[in-house]
Amino acid sequence: MADEGVNVNGLTYGIYAAGQVAATAGPPDAPAAIDDLVSGLSGGRPFVVREYVHFLGTPADPEKARVLAPERRMRELTMPDQWYRTGNRRLDLVLCYLPPEADLDGWLNFIERVVLRYGSIVRFLQITLEPNFKLPWIDGSSPGVLDALTAGIRHARHLLDSAGHRDVQLGFSVAEPPEFLGGDEEFWAHLEALAPSDFAAHVDYVGLGLYPDAFSPVPEPALAGLTEHALRHLREQCMPRAHLGPDVPIHVAENGTPTGPDRTVDDQAARLDIMIRTVTATAAHCNVTHYELFGLRDADSARPEPTAQLGLTTSGYQPKPAYDVYRKLIAES
Repeated sequence: MADEGVNVNGLTYGIYAAGQVAATAGPPDAPAAIDDLVSGLSGGRPFVVREYVHFLGTPADPEKARVLAPERRMRELTMPDQWYRTGNRRLDLVLCYLPPEADLDGWLNFIERVVLRYGSIVRFLQITLEPNFKLPWIDGSSPGVLDALTAGIRHARHLLDSAGHRDVQLGFSVAEPPEFLGGDEEFWAHLEALAPSDFAAHVDYVGLGLYPDAFSPVPEPALAGLTEHALRHLREQCMPRAHLGPDVPIHVAENGTPTGPDRTVDDQAARLDIMIRTVTATAAHCNVTHYELFGLRDADSARPEPTAQLGLTTSGYQPKPAYDVYRKLIAES
């Protein structure tokens, strides 16, 4: 399925524009600042904005519901609906599966609610977030996640087609390569065992969560090789097992590098430049069509952990040098 927003001369870029990162949240989002900063990055070019909504079980897990506010997110995302339709923006909406116990019926009903609420404005619909790794607050840790992915993809495709939303691209994301996080053989073996008509035929793209240096020390000279390895491993080793051929594009769905006690703002800018240029150089070989940065602002600049300081700006929306690096790379494309 083609996307008219794809930049034929290079990648289509984007960003996660809100502030919260899982359970890490600082000041409230500021829509006026978001609009100004996102417009400054995109310069009127096609630009993807990433958002997340969460299924937390039936009834919802109370602890996660308190933090993630799923019902509020079903009423409104970070910005008004019309904002995602203007300025050459495309909404990339991630449906996260985080119930305390397997709940396939509740999940499929949730997908129906999302398609009914956001189907007219979404351009990319991602079913589950990184179901291949069992990390806290990530879908791979949830009971029944493999069925949630495979049945969810088929159900979402039926709903989108029935509602006439045939321009919506449907996909899922993974974190790769396996040595980053300890192995994901069970996940790919599950997809390998499925008939292509049961899963692969319904997938328009595969998203990649790419964080080679965000959560463990990595020498800067190693970054380019780690970035290229992650893309090639997904394309050459993993996707063929899931019956996903070279015509199915990869989206770098998340990529970022933090500031913090041992990482200056200049370190962040330099490392981000290396990773994005490596993605660009590898894009043709691996059929990478989209790159989305995580994220626009820090969740909470006062906190030292990496998840709190992944932003191009502080949590008060003061740009770091990485903001200009990303803006210039987009302008060069």
